[in-house]
Amino acid sequence: MQLQEGIIIAIRAIYANKLRSILTLIGIIIGVATVITVVSVISGMNKYVADKINSMGSTTFWVNRFGMITTREQFLEARKRKKITIDDMFAVDRYCELCEEVGGSSHTRRNVKFKSNYLEDIFIVGSTSNYVEVSDIDIDYGRAFLESDDQRRSAVCLIGPDLVEYLFIDEDPINKMLKIGHCYFRVVGVANKRGSFLGQNQDNWVAIPIRTFQKYFGRHREVELHIKAPSVALMEETQDQVRVILRNRRGDRYKDPDSFGMVTAESIMQIYNDLTGTAWIVLIGVASISLVVGGIVIMNIMLVSVTERTREIGIRKAIGAKRRDILWQFLIESVTLSLFGGAVGVGLGAGLGLLVGVYSPLPAVIETWAVLSGLGIASSVGLFFGIFPAMRAAKLDPVECLHFE
Repeated sequence: MQLQEGIIIAIRAIYANKLRSILTLIGIIIGVATVITVVSVISGMNKYVADKINSMGSTTFWVNRFGMITTREQFLEARKRKKITIDDMFAVDRYCELCEEVGGSSHTRRNVKFKSNYLEDIFIVGSTSNYVEVSDIDIDYGRAFLESDDQRRSAVCLIGPDLVEYLFIDEDPINKMLKIGHCYFRVVGVANKRGSFLGQNQDNWVAIPIRTFQKYFGRHREVELHIKAPSVALMEETQDQVRVILRNRRGDRYKDPDSFGMVTAESIMQIYNDLTGTAWIVLIGVASISLVVGGIVIMNIMLVSVTERTREIGIRKAIGAKRRDILWQFLIESVTLSLFGGAVGVGLGAGLGLLVGVYSPLPAVIETWAVLSGLGIASSVGLFFGIFPAMRAAKLDPVECLHFE
C-alpha cells in the first residue's frame, strides 16, 4: 500500500466518524496544546528576561548584604550580617585597581506630590552620580544629577516617565519642585520609558544624589554597591579584588565565608532558569499524562475499528493484500488520526499563547521547533499506540474474516 493511498483511506475513516474521532483526540489535543502554550510563554519570558538582564551589563555586578538568596535559612543568616555602608563604597572606589566604575545606592519608599497631584508609595533611590552609567537608564530630556550635586547635597532629582504622566500633566517638569515625603526637590531630568519587568513597573521612581538621600532620609540605611569591571575576561579578578577589600574592612576571618553577597547578571539568569526549568518539568509531566491517555484512547478506538472492518480486511487479503499492507493501512490511519489531533492542539496552544501575551504581562513567543515537536510527539503517540491494533489486523485469517458478521 502506498503512503498516499493510506492517508486518503485514513482521512475518509476520520470524516466518516467525525464525532468519535474528535472525542478520541481530546487527550492528544489537550496534551499538545499544553506543550505549545507552556513553551511559547516560557520561551517568551526567557527572551524577555535575558534581554532585560543583559541590558544591565555583562561586566557589571552588585554587592549587598544578602547576595542571591534561595532559602529561608540563607535569608535569616544574611540578616545577621553588618550593613554595607557608603564608607565601604569609598574604600572599594579608592583601592580597587580593576574597578572601572564604582557606585552605590540606597532606597526607600515615599509619597510624592506636585501641586494637587500625588502618587503613593513611589520607589526613591539615592545613588552616586554614575547612576545612569551603571544601570540601563537613558535620559529622555534634561540631565542626570552630577558629582557636584552629590558633594553639595543638592535637593535635585531625576524622575521616571510615569511621574511626568500623572503629576506634571501638560507641564514641563524640568526645574519644577517635587515634594517627596516632607521635602522638596528640583527636577533636573526625565528618564526614557522602560515599561514593566515581570509585571513590575519600572517607570515610577525618583533618583536623588546619595549624600542628599542620607541627609533627608537617614545616614544608616544600607548601601548596595554597583561595580563595573573593565571586561568580561577580568570580571572574576575584579570580584576578587572587591572581595579582599570588603573582607578586610568587615573583619571577616580567613576561614569564614563572606559577610556579603555578590550578584551578577549570569547568577540572576541561572536562578531564573532553575525556577522556569522546574515549572517546565511539572507542566510537561501533566501534558505527558494527557498524551498517554490520548494514546490509549486511540489504541482502543483502533481496536474497535479493526473489529468493525473485519470483513473489509478479509476482502483485501482475498484479492491479494499482504500482511504488511494491512499493517501499514492501520498504522497510517492511527498516525494520521493523532497527527490531526496534534495539528488542532498546535493551533489551540499557539492561540492560547498569543492570548496570554496580549492580555497579561507575560510575553509569549511561538517557537518553530515547539510546533514541529508538538506534531512529532503527536505522530509518535499515534505510531506507538497504533502498532498493537495494526498487528492484530494484519494477523487476521482471511477465511475467518469473510465469515465474520
